[in-house]
Amino acid sequence: MEIPAPSILRSLFVIVLILLLPDTSVCEPRLQTVQINCSTQLEHNTTAFVPNFVAVMETISKQMRNGGYGVAVSVTEPDTSYGLAQCYGDLSLPDCVFCYAEARAVLPQCFPYNGGRIYLDGCFMRVENYPFYDQYLGPEDRHVCGNRTTKGTLFQQNARQAIQQAVVNAPTNTGYARAQVSVPGPSNETAYVLADCWKTLSTNSCAACLQNASASMLGCLPWSEGRALYTGCFMRYSDTNFLNAISTS
Repeated sequence: MEIPAPSILRSLFVIVLILLLPDTSVCEPRLQTVQINCSTQLEHNTTAFVPNFVAVMETISKQMRNGGYGVAVSVTEPDTSYGLAQCYGDLSLPDCVFCYAEARAVLPQCFPYNGGRIYLDGCFMRVENYPFYDQYLGPEDRHVCGNRTTKGTLFQQNARQAIQQAVVNAPTNTGYARAQVSVPGPSNETAYVLADCWKTLSTNSCAACLQNASASMLGCLPWSEGRALYTGCFMRYSDTNFLNAISTS
């Protein structure tokens, strides 16, 4: 659905959220918004909804600083807020805090609708008025293709191999995997892949999400880049190394 038209009330809500954001600076948090989806149901009571939403964001913010992942619930009927946020596995904690701050600043654009989700290139956030933590597939699942260049057969083969590696490895690695496979020969090309499941999912649900997401994302080939934005997971492949370096500490 389209993001609702601006209003004075919504603007004030967004300003409040921005003022609560942490002050931080980092290197590669990948802040680009890939997609934002808003609920189709309006909130019932602004007096209850806004404090619930802010409370959820504050609780999750503390968890994100410590572990790159957070869930929270704030109960005031009928506008109870359930929230989840997670950074992708290659982000450092400082980068994660920055990415979450961006998501937290953008998602309130869904107001006065009572829920929404946002996919950034470095993190994900979702807020609803019902518990959704075990969901891994949904009607809004889709792939998004980059259209910079088309790639040859060798790159496509290696991209498929790297994607399959990530799909196999992630479910038993806390839902996260990265892979890269180089194209043989003088082209010096490499396929880079990221796979991330939300930590609220079981191993089986994570595997099912990634299998569906990867099958969808493969539809982007022969384009040089593709993403899968799924209810329970995120995937990306590219011919450009978008992954953060593996920490040696």
